[in-house]
Amino acid sequence: MSQGAIRSYLFAPGNHPKKIAKVFGVGADAVILDLEDAVAVDEKEATRALVVAAMQSERAPLGYVRVNPVDSIYFEADMEAVTGAWLDGIVVPKIESAEQLQSAVALLQRIEERRELEPGSIDLMPIIETARGIENANEVAAAHSRVRRVAFGAGDYTLDLGYQWDPEEEVLSYARSRLSHATRLAGLEPPVDTVVLQIYDDQQFLASAGRGRMFGFGGKLCIHPRQVPLCNELFTPSAKEIEEASAVVRAFEAAEASGSASIQLDGYFIDYPIVDKARRVLQLAARYGQGGTVAD
Repeated sequence: MSQGAIRSYLFAPGNHPKKIAKVFGVGADAVILDLEDAVAVDEKEATRALVVAAMQSERAPLGYVRVNPVDSIYFEADMEAVTGAWLDGIVVPKIESAEQLQSAVALLQRIEERRELEPGSIDLMPIIETARGIENANEVAAAHSRVRRVAFGAGDYTLDLGYQWDPEEEVLSYARSRLSHATRLAGLEPPVDTVVLQIYDDQQFLASAGRGRMFGFGGKLCIHPRQVPLCNELFTPSAKEIEEASAVVRAFEAAEASGSASIQLDGYFIDYPIVDKARRVLQLAARYGQGGTVAD
């Protein structure tokens, strides 16, 4: 499975064996077992072994672990415990600066070297979820070549700023815009959008994911299995989108062959930026297989 083609990241608490037993089979592109917010303080140390055992089991989706923040007393021990050949990626929460992210990268590299793991084989994804982190997004996104993408956490972000996180999510627009700009400037994969807390409100999830996609996000963090198929469907180009993009490319290539670089198709003006966007749709569609699985 390709780490460059991920739409849905499904969280599960690392200390809940029954949920872990089910989470790898619900169709998510990646599963994130949590050592941070979902685990009580007095269970954090014991949970590390449970998470590693789960990652070592046979599974289809990519396996990630969310460790505790860089400045917490648990961070280094978390990293030491979970890093191994069984792991696809580590999620580092509450990143606010390039220095914090570089510190996490340096620790991971030291562990990889000691354990003779292939350098850079484990993905490292920061979550940006505070006002300081959003304002430093450009520096964070460009902090290290190892980082493929960043994620957005609206829960802590709205807490930090005292915002009211209502269903329309207008208060998230600035942060989403900052992250999409930052990742584009750094040449990263599209960012990963925030969770939706209303786990039984499918329309709210689709609306939120749609806003994320509108801002250039390529996937979403999920906190319940029912959100996964919704997420996969929304972040995969639809048959209609593919058909329209194909028509645009065909018409433009025919016109270009005859010396024209701007045409009209069904009353819609098409030039190079429009056809480039259509080609992106087709490239994205080619990355995903049928039935909600990710193509290698």
